[in-house]
Amino acid sequence: MTAPAGPHSPSQRSPSEQEVRSLVERILDGVIASDSKPVPESLPGPPIVPAAEREAGAKIAVGADHGGFPLKERIAFRLKEAGYDVLDCGTNSHEAVDYPDFAHAVAREVASGACRYGIVVDGAGIGSAMVANKVPGVRAALCYDLSTARNSREHNHANVLTLGAGLIGEALAWQIVEEWLSVEWGGDRHARRVAKIDDIERQYSKSVTSQDQR
Repeated sequence: MTAPAGPHSPSQRSPSEQEVRSLVERILDGVIASDSKPVPESLPGPPIVPAAEREAGAKIAVGADHGGFPLKERIAFRLKEAGYDVLDCGTNSHEAVDYPDFAHAVAREVASGACRYGIVVDGAGIGSAMVANKVPGVRAALCYDLSTARNSREHNHANVLTLGAGLIGEALAWQIVEEWLSVEWGGDRHARRVAKIDDIERQYSKSVTSQDQR
């Protein structure tokens, strides 16, 4: 009877050095061959469309009183860098002026269709919003954070943005401007409500016209 092969029997012999080298070479050849295959390109993500391209041809009127002058200058500069066509309605210095004059100038450009949007800066942004909203066709919104900027565009179809230079810093102001310009008008259920705003405006415009004709 033949005894079972032990750990050192010929049937369990260790591979020779040449066999080991041959095995290693075959493995390396396989690795090199797999690395030489063309690597597929990653799938492209959604195209990044600059704001200036989304708003092709958009012209923006900017204005400020003396308190908002420095911030207005910075915003106008950055808008131009972003590719917007900017109409500067003043003021152009730190000399004291009256904010209604400049808020009115910006609102008038938007109402006439000469500019698509308007941005007005004063100390708190409140007075300029009041003035701009007296101009038929203007829906001015005072925004002080990204949420109000988004809401004013999506829900209220705002076409004039007012900012308070005494309430927010330059960095936040620019973030608000970017958000305000990037958000699309929501339409749908909001359209009915904005239409009511416009209807109220027309009612009082007719009333004023009738009184003037007497």
